[in-house]
Amino acid sequence: MIWTPVLQEDGGTVSGRLLAALRRDIEDGRLPPGTRLPPHRDLAHRLGIGIGTVTSVYGEAARQGLLTATVGRGSFVADLPSIQRAHDGPIDLARNLPPLASTQRRFAATLARLAKRPDLNAYLDYAPPAGLDAHRRIAAGWLRRIGGPAEIRPDRLIVTSGGQQAMMLAIDSLCRPGDTIMTEAATYFGVRSIAQAGGYRMMGLAMDDQGLLPEALERAAAGGARVLYTLPTLQNPTGRIMGAARRADIAAIARKYQLWIIEDDLYSAFAIGNAPPPLAAHAPERCFYINGASKALAPGLRTGFLLVPDEAAMDRVLRLIRARVYSPPALGALIACQWIEDGSADEIVAETHAEMIARNRVAVDRLGAAMSAPGDPRCPHIWLPMPELEAERMVARAMRAGVELTPPSAPLIDPASISGVRLCLGVAADRAQLELALDRIVTALDSNRAEPAAAVI
Repeated sequence: MIWTPVLQEDGGTVSGRLLAALRRDIEDGRLPPGTRLPPHRDLAHRLGIGIGTVTSVYGEAARQGLLTATVGRGSFVADLPSIQRAHDGPIDLARNLPPLASTQRRFAATLARLAKRPDLNAYLDYAPPAGLDAHRRIAAGWLRRIGGPAEIRPDRLIVTSGGQQAMMLAIDSLCRPGDTIMTEAATYFGVRSIAQAGGYRMMGLAMDDQGLLPEALERAAAGGARVLYTLPTLQNPTGRIMGAARRADIAAIARKYQLWIIEDDLYSAFAIGNAPPPLAAHAPERCFYINGASKALAPGLRTGFLLVPDEAAMDRVLRLIRARVYSPPALGALIACQWIEDGSADEIVAETHAEMIARNRVAVDRLGAAMSAPGDPRCPHIWLPMPELEAERMVARAMRAGVELTPPSAPLIDPASISGVRLCLGVAADRAQLELALDRIVTALDSNRAEPAAAVI
């Protein structure tokens, strides 16, 4: 048929707007099941866009169950059961992943390009414990572009199996069983798993709308704690951004009390141009800086980066790597560095920014005052502040309605200071699925408000 979609001006990428128009026209009945869509070249010419854009959208639509494609026959609108199956089961808003459409569109072509490398077989061997020198140099340049420290020495940068391993290496190189790790009152729950496995204690510190409070840190430091794990940029779970003056104050306290800072900056790519320089720029001699590809590109690459402050720290971390894993995986880093070198990484980040802005608009429209606005509209997670019991009830209602959320207790180190529910906006398959999930959450929130308070006996 002659189908000319209307690409709404919603600020998204051309491919995202075309995919949204396709889904909209299918759901509205303008494209009934079995309809043959225009050939890629014809639609690209009619819309004045690249044929590659149409090809990628048709491919993504087929992956989501909207279309079926047969070589030699073309692309057809799937039957309704196929479309419904694409949205069957609980909708996942619990895992903090970036939207993966941008990387999925490039993945097969990237693998085909890498297959032609004359040195490909070398990647079947063990990498050096710190990772390949070429990957460390490429990563250092990319980290500077996405908000990392302006000065990154590649010889102090270690390639890890994701940010989680970077966290464990930093913590285990600094702490002994029984030591205390300071964090924000609510923090990334993975650090709790590391603390439990290592026999470390945790201390949650008070927060405000910029995150960690310097006076809370100083009180804890005066009491003898020596290691701080913190997320100053788009703090997980609250989405808050620590201001420049606050970062300088935290660095000054670290110097005064000889604290070690483990700075988790995995969300810096979602706040480029908005977040101040990292803590590692203020006190590089006191910081272990963590970043990686899991949030900015794709978690399956399992590629993280750990910047250590000095040679002594490098030696300690490398000893841990040799003892536990011997060397980091090289294939994920190979793909990540290929994308960095050919410009795909920057394109993926830009497309992700546009998609997250659109998804945050959906969240604001649906949730309004119930959500706490994140420090940047590109943030992949948002925070719904509420009492702990109310949060538990809301999450249970959402699950019964078909939406999976992070357990409210998971990120809480000091429940007396903060409580609420984290929603991960990036993991939903598309905006239509996100809208459906948020509508169900609104119903769960309304049910919470309507429920009478428990009687006091």
